[in-house]
Amino acid sequence: MTQPEIRRGAEAIAAQVVGIFDRSFGASERVDEGAAIAGLVTRLIDEGADIFTAWLDGRIAGAICFTPLTYDDPRRVALLSPVAVDPVVQGRGIGQALIRAALDRLAAESVAIVVTYGDIAFYGKVGFAPVTTDLLPAPQPLSQPEGWIAQSLAGAPITPLPAPARAVPAFDDPDLW
Repeated sequence: MTQPEIRRGAEAIAAQVVGIFDRSFGASERVDEGAAIAGLVTRLIDEGADIFTAWLDGRIAGAICFTPLTYDDPRRVALLSPVAVDPVVQGRGIGQALIRAALDRLAAESVAIVVTYGDIAFYGKVGFAPVTTDLLPAPQPLSQPEGWIAQSLAGAPITPLPAPARAVPAFDDPDLW
């Protein structure tokens, strides 16, 4: 497979980024889920999320959002959510390549920990492992605590972070958790 070109930033291509989430989640879940995630991504872009995109043959093939997750701790923590790959090119390693490239960039910028709320079968392929909310408090109560996963980008084990965790306003909705 041709490796995707990874780019950073979404301001000039916000409609394309939102569209990739709408198509991906609409195809894998439900049309209304695609619309809901597209709305979330619109808010995240408006709130300054750090967006990385994957491109194949001049077309957007995937996108990923990172936002700060803050604690009363000097370590920089990023929340990875959501990630999408165009259904037409899913299964080709684009999502994994996108995540790996973004994590490399964030590590170079002194982000210490990246956490997400998702499927360990997928995210485990790119270095994520389950964590407890005692170790890394979540910004909202989790409906599926086994999906709270993280990885250290600092080359050291993750040590406990103090509650509370604060996410960007788009993630204030308890239904997302």
